[in-house]
Amino acid sequence: MTNPIVITGASSGIGEACALAFAREGRSLVLGARRTERLEAVAKACRKAGAPDVEVLSLDVKSLQSVTAFADAANALEPAVLINNAGLAKGRDAVAELRDEDLTEMIDVNVTGFLRVARAFLPGMIARKSGHVVNLGSLAGRQVYEGGAVYCATKYAVRAVTQTLRLELSGTGIRVTEIAPGLVETEFSIVRTGDAGKAKAVYQGIEPLTASDIADCVTWAVSRPAHVNIGEIVLTPTAQASVSKVSRRTA
Repeated sequence: MTNPIVITGASSGIGEACALAFAREGRSLVLGARRTERLEAVAKACRKAGAPDVEVLSLDVKSLQSVTAFADAANALEPAVLINNAGLAKGRDAVAELRDEDLTEMIDVNVTGFLRVARAFLPGMIARKSGHVVNLGSLAGRQVYEGGAVYCATKYAVRAVTQTLRLELSGTGIRVTEIAPGLVETEFSIVRTGDAGKAKAVYQGIEPLTASDIADCVTWAVSRPAHVNIGEIVLTPTAQASVSKVSRRTA
């Protein structure tokens, strides 16, 4: 396998959808996540969908050792694209009531882990003078809402890092893209709330984005000619005007 697409957080949601979308295009894949049993199921589906080669690697972005081992194995294959997707939200508490475990986990995964992954892959891309880094941001990296201080801060950080990378990588031939979705129905809200019923209520009365909608944007951005860089794509459900204004159907 050479020049694969590397995807973090590939065991579900947007990461899984991206893997399947690239598989249907006949691309080789390196998939990373903590849930390796689930990752093996995704890999099997990708092979069936048309991926010629799929490698599954354990990855916990909160662990420097895990990121290093993952990147060492993937970098040996000279990846063409990094989809820096692993991320989460925990809780909806106001700043005055933040639980320390929620605060530290969001920063560890969404900022520190995100940066560790980028740092691990950039030197190889710079040496090859080619590559594409796609960072998964959020509408919450552009607008804030009550109970979202930490999550929003982490996604503002993703946007800042993405913009910085465009400056630092200018002239290297490496492209940098941020995908910033609004409401997407995945496991995201279940992880955040810890309650499937509360998670479902987030999307009640609207047709939210799907993980496949986001994967469409990712594959489109990656498929542009080498001289074209898609800086950012911001997308929302038609019913969503901002992070706090959503037009919901009533029964």
